[in-house]
Amino acid sequence: MSSTTPQNLEPITETLHRLPAKISDVLKPWIESRSDHPALVETSGSWTYTQLASAVRETQQWLLGLGVRPGDRVMLVCENCRAYVAILLALAEIDAWAALVNARLSGREVDEIRAHCGARCVIYFTSVSHQAREHARRHGAAIQNAGSLGSLAVGAIDSRVEPEPVDSNHAQRVAVLIYTSGTTGLPKGVMLTHRNLLFVASVSGKIRSLGPEDRLYGVLPMSHAVGLSVVLLGSLIKGATLYLSPRFDPVAALATMKKERLTVVLGTPGMFSLLVDYAKLKRLRLRRFPSLRIISSSGAPLQPPLKAQVEELFGMTLYNGYGVTECSPNISQAVVGEHRTDTSVGRPLPGVELQLVGPDRQPVADGEVGELWVRGPNVMKGYYRAPEETARALNSDGWFNTHDLARLENGYLFIEGRTKELIVRFGLNVYPAEVEAVLNAHPGVARSAVIGRTVAAIEGGEEVVAFVQPKHGMALRESEVARYSARHLASYKRPSHILLVSDMPVTLTGKVQKGELSKRLEFAQLR
Repeated sequence: MSSTTPQNLEPITETLHRLPAKISDVLKPWIESRSDHPALVETSGSWTYTQLASAVRETQQWLLGLGVRPGDRVMLVCENCRAYVAILLALAEIDAWAALVNARLSGREVDEIRAHCGARCVIYFTSVSHQAREHARRHGAAIQNAGSLGSLAVGAIDSRVEPEPVDSNHAQRVAVLIYTSGTTGLPKGVMLTHRNLLFVASVSGKIRSLGPEDRLYGVLPMSHAVGLSVVLLGSLIKGATLYLSPRFDPVAALATMKKERLTVVLGTPGMFSLLVDYAKLKRLRLRRFPSLRIISSSGAPLQPPLKAQVEELFGMTLYNGYGVTECSPNISQAVVGEHRTDTSVGRPLPGVELQLVGPDRQPVADGEVGELWVRGPNVMKGYYRAPEETARALNSDGWFNTHDLARLENGYLFIEGRTKELIVRFGLNVYPAEVEAVLNAHPGVARSAVIGRTVAAIEGGEEVVAFVQPKHGMALRESEVARYSARHLASYKRPSHILLVSDMPVTLTGKVQKGELSKRLEFAQLR
C-alpha cells in the first residue's frame, strides 16, 4: 500500500502542544530574550523584535479605530514590506481575518476576491507597489499616514458586511484567506488557521535548523502560502532576521546575499533560472558566499537541468519541496544534508500522512502512480463560502485530495502531474511531467508544457501536444525537438504536435497556466 504515516507521533504531539495560539504570538519569546535583535530589514529601514512588537500594538489600535472587528475580513493588496507584516500580525491579535491579495493581480481578479470575501475594508500598500496604487485609485481609496507604517491607501468601511463568529477552539480560528483558482474559473478562498500556519512554520524551521543567527531572503510573495508560513512565520518563530524585498531582481539579490551574508535563500525555479542566466551573461561563478548554507526551490516544478545548473553555479545542493495552498502549503521537503539528482520532492513533513489511490479508490503499490491524498495539522479548515467545494476536497476522515498524481519510492515523494492533466493514449497513461522533463533536458529548450488533446476521430482518443519555449537566442526547429523526443520517449509518449512559443503564460509563482495553453489550441492549425 502506497501510504505514509508519521514515524514518531510523540514529537509531533509535543510540537502541536507548544505552538503559540496565534501567529502574532511568535514575537513574544524574542522580545524577552533578544529584544534588540533585528527581525525585519528592508531598504527603507529595519525593525528589531521589540520595535516590530511595538508596531503591531500601534497598528492594532489603528485598525480598531478604523472599525475593524473580530471576525471581519480585511483585504490586503500587498507586496513584501514591514508594514504588511505589522498589519497581518495586528489583525491576528484582533481575531480578524487577513484576505491576502498579491498587488500584481489584474483588476478583475482583485475585484472578484473583494466581492467574494466580503471585505470590511481594503488596505493598499502603495509605498512599495505601483500596482497597489493603481488598484487603490480604481477603488477610490484615500491615502493616509498610518504612523510607523508610513503611507497607505485605505478603502471606506463597508457597513453592510457581517463578521464571522470567532471559533471557541483556538486551533480552528482562521488567520488568513488565500485565494486559488477554482474548477469553474472563479476564485476559491482557502481558510488557513493559526495552527495550520504555525505548524508548517515550526516544522519547516526545524528541518532547516533555523535559529536567531540565520539571515533569510524574504523575496517570495508573502501573500502566498509558502512566503507566509515558511519564510515569514518560519523566520520569526525561530528568532531569525528576514531581509524583505517586494520584487526579485538577480542583481539586487546577489548584492543582498553578499552584503548581508545571507544564510538561507528560498526561491522559485523562475528566480533561480534568472540567476543562472545573469551569471552566464556576466560570466560569474557564485561560490563566494561563505555564510550561505541552504538554497531551496518551491512554488513550481523544478526540472533536473535547472537544478544541476544552479548547483554547479553555487557549489551546493539546491533543495526542493512540494505543497499546495490548502496544506499551508508544505507537504514534503527535501532532507537537508542529502544530495539527490532526481526529481523527488523529498519526504513528507513529520506529522503529515500521505496516501496514493488508483481510479478504483484503492491504495496503489509502492512505486506506482496514484492520486495523492494528505492528512495532518497542515490541512486547511475549508473553502470560504463554498461548502460543496469543501466536501469534494475534504472527506469525513480529514483527508484532502490534492488532485496531483504522485508516486512513493522508499519514502520519497515524486510528483507526476495533475489528475485532470493525465493523458490516455492508446489506452496507456502519459504523465505530462515525464514528457516535460525529457523536453526540458534539450539544450535549446527553456521550458515546456505538455497537454492532452481529445481527437475522437483517431485511434487512441487523445494525442500529446507540447508547447516548447526556446532559450533566448537559440534557433530551434520543431523537427529537431521531435527527433530528440523520439530518441528518449516511448512512441505513445511522443508529442503528436510541437508548438514553438516565445513565452509561456505563467502564474506569479512561475507555474505554467495550462488552461491558457488549452485555449490557444482552439486557434492553432494542427494537422
